[in-house]
Amino acid sequence: MQESRLANLLPSLRESIYVGISAGSMVTAPIFGEICDDPEPPFVIGKGRGLVDFALLPHLDHRNHPESSTAHVVRMAAGVPVPTHAIDHQTAIKVMDGTAEVVPEGRWQLFMP
Repeated sequence: MQESRLANLLPSLRESIYVGISAGSMVTAPIFGEICDDPEPPFVIGKGRGLVDFALLPHLDHRNHPESSTAHVVRMAAGVPVPTHAIDHQTAIKVMDGTAEVVPEGRWQLFMP
């Protein structure tokens, strides 16, 4: 997002529709965190774009994402200082006028700091 300059453009697109999948949704948060491949190292937190006021952990309990098991998500969310939504592949979050609404077709959890 930085290299393409999309990161600089996003704040000006408040009247647009943005659809993010996986990391593309995580970066909309004020901060985001992840564990890449190996779920054992410390949780890494980075600065997001701040388009929403919550963090997002995608791929909840997906067989191809062992780092996103419920047990790991509980541990990760405990280290995030903003509300954190963990969602599976059948769930979406719609944000309109600053209000987040979970569109639950599958499993999701909300963790408060």
